[in-house]
Amino acid sequence: MIVVVTGTVGIDKKPYLRAVCELAQSRGRKIELCNIGDMMYAEAPDIAPGRILDIPLKRLHGLRRSVMKDILSRARGGADLIVNTHATFRWRHGLFPAFDFDQIRRLHPDLFICMVDSIEPLHIRLSRQHPMRHSLKDLLVWREEEILATEMMQRGSNDKAGFYILSRGCGEGTIEPFYRLLFEPWRKKAYLSFPMTHVMHLPEVIREIEDFRAKIKRFLICFDPGDLEEAYLPCYAQEAIAAGRPTIEVSALGQMVSFDAREVLSIEADINSQIYARDFALIDQSDMIVSFIPALPDGSAAVSSGVERELQHAHEAAKEVFVIWQAKRNPSVFVTQTATKVFRTLSEAIGYFDRRFPVPVEAGTSGESR
Repeated sequence: MIVVVTGTVGIDKKPYLRAVCELAQSRGRKIELCNIGDMMYAEAPDIAPGRILDIPLKRLHGLRRSVMKDILSRARGGADLIVNTHATFRWRHGLFPAFDFDQIRRLHPDLFICMVDSIEPLHIRLSRQHPMRHSLKDLLVWREEEILATEMMQRGSNDKAGFYILSRGCGEGTIEPFYRLLFEPWRKKAYLSFPMTHVMHLPEVIREIEDFRAKIKRFLICFDPGDLEEAYLPCYAQEAIAAGRPTIEVSALGQMVSFDAREVLSIEADINSQIYARDFALIDQSDMIVSFIPALPDGSAAVSSGVERELQHAHEAAKEVFVIWQAKRNPSVFVTQTATKVFRTLSEAIGYFDRRFPVPVEAGTSGESR
């Protein structure tokens, strides 16, 4: 198995992917991690750490091709590999590709995974690692370019290979879903749908949503929009400006980070358009959508226009649609007519998924697939 993993500078994929390999080893699987950047530095010891993108492009391309030849040799030897790379770079040289089609075609990957992350942790990591100034708009543009370039890489080398967008998440985040994409392809893939921005001030509803997210992930490979949540940033910026504050303070990677409120408002349209496109892409790469509609304190349904649109998109894409409806008032015909099944409680849904998607005993220990 050959897996190509891309993502912008600042995602910090190396420790994440090491954790994936360690999880695989603990379950009786062996997969080798090839960090192209580290291999390039090893081949060119004269380049100072963190400066490889500053060298002339001709030398940079030559180093990358040399390292890829080593990886191709390992692949021919039958090793299972995770190739950690980038699809694009946007640096002092401008925007340029980080791969060559001829080598990717020869590598013939089985899977392409483009990792994404929120702009808050991206901003923190890039500020720590690189002195180059970046705007919040830059981070959004780079992320979108990386997704598109990775998809082009997949289509131009092995269009039969799987292509997935996966959020990094925080802490252990999405390590388990990543492992399952590689080693448990029998598991069904689900997009998790639930209200976000308009319930963020309701702690009890948030706790119910967290419970839903955790329990459904026991059975399925889940693509969770909550792993990359930025829609709240413009809300905070609007509140700050109304209160006469020039900045907003948010928490990421265990620290507080400050953003200019007006800069955040200037990218509101970009954030919204990326949420719209990315969430639909996550639905398209799934087998089903599982939507949790909690009850608000007054008993009404916490159903947002975004959730309704996701349900409709999944239905039109011929995906299975499961809805957990907890409000006292019955769901509208626009929910019932598009849903494969409607549950009135989370426990009812969990019982159904437990019967329909039973997890083999060995999947929880060795990771073997059935």
